[in-house]
Amino acid sequence: MTDDRPTAPTTTPWRPAPGPVVCVGETMAALAPEPSSPLATAAQLRLSVAGAESNVAMYLADHGIEVAWLSALGDDPMGRRVRAAVAAPGVDVSYVRTDPHRPTGLLLKDPGPAGTRVHYYRRGSAASALGPDLLDGPPVATASLLHLTGITPALSESCRRLVTRALTADPGARPYTVSFDVNHRAALWPDGTAPEVLRELADRADIVLVGLDEAQALWGTHLTERDVRALLPGPRVLVVKDGANAATAFTDEGPVTVPTPRATVVEAVGAGDAFAAGFLAGLLRAATTADALRLGHITAASALQVTGDHGPLPDPPEVEALLALSPREWAERAVVAPSA
Repeated sequence: MTDDRPTAPTTTPWRPAPGPVVCVGETMAALAPEPSSPLATAAQLRLSVAGAESNVAMYLADHGIEVAWLSALGDDPMGRRVRAAVAAPGVDVSYVRTDPHRPTGLLLKDPGPAGTRVHYYRRGSAASALGPDLLDGPPVATASLLHLTGITPALSESCRRLVTRALTADPGARPYTVSFDVNHRAALWPDGTAPEVLRELADRADIVLVGLDEAQALWGTHLTERDVRALLPGPRVLVVKDGANAATAFTDEGPVTVPTPRATVVEAVGAGDAFAAGFLAGLLRAATTADALRLGHITAASALQVTGDHGPLPDPPEVEALLALSPREWAERAVVAPSA
């Protein structure tokens, strides 16, 4: 079933309750060669910020969703820069902790012919000391949706307890919907526990996003989208992204597949986070599953076309025009460009 839009649905599809979103996870200072070149020979480095969960928060804010980012930063210049950058699009950062004893994390991007390799310097960072107590007060207590990723449980034992606790209660007993982006980072899981831990956590969430390639790397080389659904039967909504080909959402309506639009790719880092934000924004607005997938693709294209993780969305009229295309028009003509 592809991009179907029933005119007279017999049931109301499940959607998370409207309301504020809280994204929990580490954001680091990031250094990358400018212009793009191998790190070992670069003459200059550009300073920016990078974090999966804050990327989602920033794009949600771009879409007009009330959102807070919850984390910890060092009491250092990089921490202050990260806080300001995440706040700039309208994300609430007032609950981010400042740790006087631990530094803000750092990553280095190393572009090359085979893609961009990322080197992390986050062991012992301020965010690695986060724990389950983060869930006890605001802004989590009043959130309608809590967004987590598979990066956080790899940072430390206390971070793993945080994510596990958020997902321990049965979905109906939780005060918020939980979305979980698998976001497998092999370098953060040297002990080989990633497949089991990430599958167990993902299957407890209400909404899960995973790339087909990362699912194959984690759980089986020859998996199809339907195989991933069989491995993760628990989520109310499961989105399996197949890169430049398509994204498929499995819901109580059945599977819905929307092709990936054409877009110029400058750098792929951050596109998955942007897709997650667009898709979640669509669900929170009670859009059809197909339109939520389209909004995910549109938002991802904004990240693909910049060297940083956060690029400008198309103007609202352009977004609406893309959402209004027929399935055939979308597949044949959709070319997403950022606003000037």
